[in-house]
Order: sequence, then structure tokens, then C-alpha cells
Amino acid sequence: MAKPYQRLPNSWLAPQYINGIYVPSALLVTGTAICKMEWVWYSVALAVVFSAWKLYNNMTKKVLKPDKFQEFPLKEKTIISHNVAIYRFALPSAADILGLPIGQHISIAALLPEQPKEIVRSYTPISSDENPGYFDLLIKSYPTGNISKYMASLKVGETIKVKGPKGNMVYTPNLVRHFGMIAGGTGITPMLQIIRAIIRGRPKNGGTDTTEVDLIFANVNVEDILLREDLDQLVKEDAGFRVHYVLNNAPENWTGGVGFVTGDMIKAHLPAPAPDMKMLVCGPPPMVSAMKKTLDALGYEKPKPVSKLGDQVFCF
Repeated sequence: MAKPYQRLPNSWLAPQYINGIYVPSALLVTGTAICKMEWVWYSVALAVVFSAWKLYNNMTKKVLKPDKFQEFPLKEKTIISHNVAIYRFALPSAADILGLPIGQHISIAALLPEQPKEIVRSYTPISSDENPGYFDLLIKSYPTGNISKYMASLKVGETIKVKGPKGNMVYTPNLVRHFGMIAGGTGITPMLQIIRAIIRGRPKNGGTDTTEVDLIFANVNVEDILLREDLDQLVKEDAGFRVHYVLNNAPENWTGGVGFVTGDMIKAHLPAPAPDMKMLVCGPPPMVSAMKKTLDALGYEKPKPVSKLGDQVFCF
């Protein structure tokens, strides 16, 4: 059973308390008093039990289970392009959260036609536990993809199987002084999750997070730049976050980088090797492999086959 933790409204005069607890309880006691005065104490006891039940159900519950797949229905699908969409899946209750630590991901499983066993793939939601009641996945469908094509065929109301959390990255405020990030395509999803968490935790927002973030985001064409409006808005809002776009096929008057991500681009736009910085890399396997070699040549700590939280270069 998922463990609840308290994240209730700040005021006891919040509408959900008034409409969901106080009014029904008052009507129950008043109605009982009108009908039969000697039953009032029973109605009071019933009102107390009812209120406790409502309070429990209004408490936020973490629903993810690391050792068990659970099914969640597709609530909404937002088409971004011909092969990219944001899929919103509903949690059991409007107050529920996934319980996914920042930097970690989930596993999605599906039994596909002509496959002898379930296919499992990892995805990072672009939503967070700050968004109760649902989680969002940004997924690009590939012609040879398994889970991505399955997701593209989903209809509202149909379910996916999910378990987690997974992964060795768990972000906490001021984990490092400076993040460098290199993302390609849908590899932007874990980066965006961490970037949003950092900005939410800024001193101006009541937090203590002063982490600097520089991102290189590489794509083939300008229309392939996923969530560009969101990223550009975050740049405007936060002086500690910067993004440098790189395209293979750049249009006229393009002011970003052109071609593949190079060592010179990394030296120009990302933090230099230092004990208090960390480089995050996520993208297609060939890109990740090339970035590991490039970063090693630039003097960063040699990336390991499986990244750990303490590594200077962390590959998702």
C-alpha cells in the first residue's frame, strides 16, 4: 500500500475543508437534531469519523512501487508534432503523486504483437510531484521503436504499466555549484526536470538553491527542438540558467551552433572541469558515446560505464 504523507491546504478555511467536511458534518448533526435529539451524539461521532476519512483521502500519497508494475490510464494526449506528443496519465486520486525523486525515471512495460515477452523502457516525466493527480511523458515515436510506437497508438482511457523510481541520480538543492548539460532530442526530459527543480528552489522563490546551469541542446532541425518555448521562458525568468541550441540542419540567420556538439562548443558554453561541478549527458546512444570521449579528452573525469551520483560526468 502506498504510504501517505501530509501535504494539506495551509488554511483550515480552505474551500475543500468547508465544502467537503464542515458543511456535510453540520448538515448531518443539524438534521439528526431536528429528527431525534437523543441521536445527536451518534451523529457527532459519525461526523468525526467522516471528517477523519476525508482528511486521510486529502493527504497526498506516493503511488509508485519499485518492485511492482501498476496500471495508469491515459487522461489526455497533446500532439506536439507528427511524431511527438505529451501523454498525461491519471493517478488514482487527484491528491496523489508519483513519488519520483528529481533526477530519477520510471519503467514502462508493454506486451507487443509478435514479441515473446514484455518490452520495458525507461522514461523521465516532464511533470513532477508538484503536479498532483497526474504525470506527463514527452515521447517521440520512432519507426523502429517498440514502446514509443505503442504509446502513439494509445487511446484515452487505455492504460500503461509503470513501476519505479529507478536511477542513480537524485537531485538535492546545491548538489554542485554548476551544472553543465548536454542533451539530444528527447534527452531533454531529465534535464528539464532538474532545471525546473533548481529554479523552483531559488531564494526568490523561498528556497536556497543557487546552482548555475548551462545547457547545450542538440537537434537535427529547428522544428525538432522540443519544449523550446518552455526553455526560453525559463531563461527569461532565471539569470542562473542559459541554453545554447545546436542544429545539424540550421536555417538561414540561425544564431546557434551548427553541426554536431564539439569540444569547442563545450569549452565555450559549459563549465570547465572542477571539483564542484557536474556534467549531465542524455540523448541517443551514439551521441552519448561521442560525448563521453569528447569530455574525457577535455580533461573531465573519465565517464564510467554506469554512472553514479558522485561521478563528475553523469550519463542518464
